[in-house]
Amino acid sequence: MSAVPLPPLPPAPASEEGYRPGGRSIADIVDRKHRQLLALVDQLTGPDATPQEGLAVLTAALSRHVSAEEQYLLPAVRAALPAQADRVDAEIDADAALLAALKGLSDETLTEVAERVRRHVDGVGALVAELRAVATGEELIRLGNRLEIAEEAAPTRPHPGTPATPPWNRIVEPAVGVVDKVRDAVTRRPTYLADLPEPPRD
Repeated sequence: MSAVPLPPLPPAPASEEGYRPGGRSIADIVDRKHRQLLALVDQLTGPDATPQEGLAVLTAALSRHVSAEEQYLLPAVRAALPAQADRVDAEIDADAALLAALKGLSDETLTEVAERVRRHVDGVGALVAELRAVATGEELIRLGNRLEIAEEAAPTRPHPGTPATPPWNRIVEPAVGVVDKVRDAVTRRPTYLADLPEPPRD
C-alpha cells in the first residue's frame, strides 16, 4: 500500500506488534460529516424550514469542515494519489467558490449553497474512497486525529481569501479561528449542530 507522508509516531513498545494509534479514520470522520451537512441542508431547504439559526450553524460547520479538509485531507490525497492532483485542485477551487457563496448566505441564496454542498460531498467523497483504498489503517487514523484537531481550531466564518494549501493554511487558519470564536462568543452566535432546536440526524 502507498504510504501517506506524515510526521513519525513515537516508537511503539516492542511487545505491541500491530500497534495502532487511538482515534477514528479520516475516511469515517469525513463520511459522517458529509452526512450531517447533507441532512442539515435538507432540513433547511425543506418545506417547513425556519432556517434563521440554521444558516449560522451551516456557515460555521462548512467553514470549519472545508478548512480542516484543505489542511489535511486534500494534501494527503495529493501525496498518496499524485495522478489525482487536478481533481484536488478542482476541489480547492470549488471550496473557494463555496466559501464565497457562504459570505452572503441568506434564505434567497440557500438553494445555490445547498447545491454546492452536494457537489462538494460527491467530489470529495470520491477522493476519500480512493484514499481509503491506498492508505493504511494507521495512516487513516493519524490523519483523522489531525483533521479533528484542525476542525476544532478552524474559522467559523468563511474566509475565501486565506491560503488553501499547506504550510500557510495550517498557520493562518487557527489564528483566524481565534478571532471568529471571540466574535461568536460576543454575539452568542450558534455554531454547532447541537445548538439547533432540532439537530439533523445523519
